[in-house]
Amino acid sequence: MTWKVSSAVADPPGMAGIIILGAGVGGLSTAMLLARDGHEITVLERDPAGPPPPARAWDSWERRGVNQFRLAHFMLPRWYAQIAADLPDVPAELRAAGALSTNTLAMLPEALRGPLRPDDGRFDTVTARRPVLEAVLATVAARTPGVTIRRGVTVTGLWSDPDQRSGPPHVTGVLVEGGRAVRGDLVVDCGGRRSALGAWLDAVGARRPVEEREESGFVYYGRHFRGAPPEPRMYVAQHHDSLTVLTLPADNGTWSVVLATSKRDAALRALRDPHAFDAALARYPLAAHWRDGEPISGVEVMAGIEDRYRRLAVDGEPVATGVVAVGDAWACTNPTLGRGTSIGLLHARVLRDVLREVDPQDHDKLARRVDEQTTALVEPLHRMTVWYDRHRLAEIDADIAGVGYHTDDERWAISKATFAASLADPAIARGYQSLASLLTTPADLYAEPGMLDRIVELGMRAPRYPLPGPDRRELLAAVG
Repeated sequence: MTWKVSSAVADPPGMAGIIILGAGVGGLSTAMLLARDGHEITVLERDPAGPPPPARAWDSWERRGVNQFRLAHFMLPRWYAQIAADLPDVPAELRAAGALSTNTLAMLPEALRGPLRPDDGRFDTVTARRPVLEAVLATVAARTPGVTIRRGVTVTGLWSDPDQRSGPPHVTGVLVEGGRAVRGDLVVDCGGRRSALGAWLDAVGARRPVEEREESGFVYYGRHFRGAPPEPRMYVAQHHDSLTVLTLPADNGTWSVVLATSKRDAALRALRDPHAFDAALARYPLAAHWRDGEPISGVEVMAGIEDRYRRLAVDGEPVATGVVAVGDAWACTNPTLGRGTSIGLLHARVLRDVLREVDPQDHDKLARRVDEQTTALVEPLHRMTVWYDRHRLAEIDADIAGVGYHTDDERWAISKATFAASLADPAIARGYQSLASLLTTPADLYAEPGMLDRIVELGMRAPRYPLPGPDRRELLAAVG
């Protein structure tokens, strides 16, 4: 049996029948973006269960294919700016489902940020727990003309043109369990961190894509709460000796707290126990009150996460045509900075824009243009995130060893100084929040007149960890 999803002859020139693999946040967002440009979209999702109403998603929806489904999430202002511009009914539906509208700068005490300014609206966002977010996206996608979602369909490989005699393999669809083929003009892999695209390409005779892969080295201990939402007193990410504390507001009077550290920290594996988790959290004055609620989960642990990058071109030549990877299926990092959904949505917009200028039937040009634009516009954000992760993990590991972290990379010293200086200067606080929100790049921030000089003046001599909290010995005593 073959399902044919290629566009009909009557479609306008340039429209395509597109198969999207994965009905997660990235796949659904990509489907809606492309469908609203007139493409016919079929989304194939392995997990059989569709979304319940958002109000019941946290308690009743099982998504075995998403290992972080019930772990902490926070939607950055960069994600919100993109989704509000291109899919404005999504934020409206999220608010109707109880998602929290907030402003990440306004979350800071006024003593740090000063009075709010007219342009501070760029820090607006709307955020929710992952099951609620995905349930809303699925609801909006299901009623989007041109989008068909097929759940309970396991993709086992790619389908390529058997009559092709030269050039890289041209993918014309996918194979699903039972040997059936689903045919389309373009396959978009939004299968996330667990994507098997590399092996599938190998099976159709393609060159192996460029891949970089290493375990990130972080481990996350997270817990969700419900009650009167706590008052934020600092940035959502607070870096301390041996660990990072994340305080993340969510929907319907819920929130989460995450303690992130190194997988090498055997002593802090005690954080799996709720009593040890609470005892550790109590030692951080700016975050301790986030425990003042009803726990709605135990301590969820996530580890073994990979930093991975995959490029479907080698030496400038596509390894295959008719297939692209978007979001985490292309590149993924550890989730401490919360950038994955923002980078994934940017990547989906890049694909949409390429399809506006390149006919999907021009297979080679499309593959090259997607690779070119991904490398130019999306990859720098991935590289910047991995750079930060490597330094932060090395710093934590140095804390565990009881030695100071030293590096010849001056950019790390400037990064640390930027955070410290943001605690003393409202303009730098906005700059730091812009970096954290993916609204600007370090190069653009430090190019602002006087910004770098002010950061050096206020931040370079600051303590390594300027926020109040325990040192290593006190932390270990707390989790005891």
